[in-house]
Amino acid sequence: METHIMEKTDKTDNPGVIAPPPLIFLSGLILGGIISWFYPIQLIPGGLAVLLGNLFFLIGIAVIAIAYVLMRRAKTNIEPWKPTTKILDSGIYGYSRNPVYLGMILIYLAFTCFFNFVWFLPFLPVVLLIIQFGVILREEKYLESKFGEEYLDYKKRVRRWI
Repeated sequence: METHIMEKTDKTDNPGVIAPPPLIFLSGLILGGIISWFYPIQLIPGGLAVLLGNLFFLIGIAVIAIAYVLMRRAKTNIEPWKPTTKILDSGIYGYSRNPVYLGMILIYLAFTCFFNFVWFLPFLPVVLLIIQFGVILREEKYLESKFGEEYLDYKKRVRRWI
């Protein structure tokens, strides 16, 4: 009986996000891609699109990689559907409480430039609303419940985005 309770606790020790954030971002790209298939509208001139796409992509990957390394060093999970074991408040996490999602936004913008589809852009605000209400607010509630004052102090010092 005790083992069953421990398993249940382990399964509930997470924020209960509605979906993996990369899939939420991907859904916006897929919807924008479907519309672009039927109504292609170029966003910006080709050469500039490639340059901006590479810039957004490299910065986005770098931000996520830095966050990943910090989380692994701290021995906590980067996946929001797994338990968080520690609040990170230094490095990139000293500037943003959500650097991974910032990185994902930059990668989304990179794909917007790479494909040069204007129709990706209207879905970005929708994606961000889903991330805000289906992921971030759930994560914050979970972290407040799990870490209490430590997380509340962190929230006072560091902005959600930048």
